[in-house]
Amino acid sequence: MDKITMRIFRGQEGKGELVDYQVKLDEGMVLLDCIHQIQHQQDAEIACRWNCKAGKCGSCSAEINGKPLLMCMTRMSDIIAETPVDEVITVRPMQTFPHIKDLVCDVSWNYEMAQAVAPIKGPEEPDWQFSQFEAERAQEFRMCIECFICQDTCHVLREYRKFDEFGGPRTLVRLANFEMHPMDQEDRIPEVKGEFGIGYCNITKCCTDVCPAGINITDNAIIPLKERVADRYYDPLKMIWRKITGKKLRT
Repeated sequence: MDKITMRIFRGQEGKGELVDYQVKLDEGMVLLDCIHQIQHQQDAEIACRWNCKAGKCGSCSAEINGKPLLMCMTRMSDIIAETPVDEVITVRPMQTFPHIKDLVCDVSWNYEMAQAVAPIKGPEEPDWQFSQFEAERAQEFRMCIECFICQDTCHVLREYRKFDEFGGPRTLVRLANFEMHPMDQEDRIPEVKGEFGIGYCNITKCCTDVCPAGINITDNAIIPLKERVADRYYDPLKMIWRKITGKKLRT
């Protein structure tokens, strides 16, 4: 078995340091296996979150060599291949959210944003009918595992700390899920523009690039929401048409 050195962040509430650990590698190991090996054989007090170990619960998000990834889906063979020979593999908690201990951070803000989104509002009759195409369009957004890697990567949150003004890509995916449901009758566009601050997103696609569920966040969720905001607030022809027809929309 090969043995490598890994540096894992140890500390509480943002204060701490990278600590070196020797890990024996077996074929097919993922990074979470290494963390468990260290916990079992060297340091039982390392704090990390995990649950399914199958890339479905989103619990084990961390920054590996500076890149947000799921530890359970990141093979050690791939990390070693991508790490320069003169550098050591590093594992840190997500940097965007308040640090608790070691590899664990407080992601509760994301759930507060989820609660702020108006739920789906459809017809009272239970026999909703719509096409398969419409179902598949909304289904993509339901693939989100709430790992919050997209939130961790988003520069509006990570660098500029706009937590009071911007909901982040995960929240916009939730909004898109409801807004694009064929039976939804709720109007969330004023909140998309205001409370959730979609104007802060400059569609760099960094969130799409890191999504482990493969959701096309930028093209399929954020840009369509931006278009709906533009239609309501900035399209002069539609403004004139609403005045002619007397149709009133929330602003």
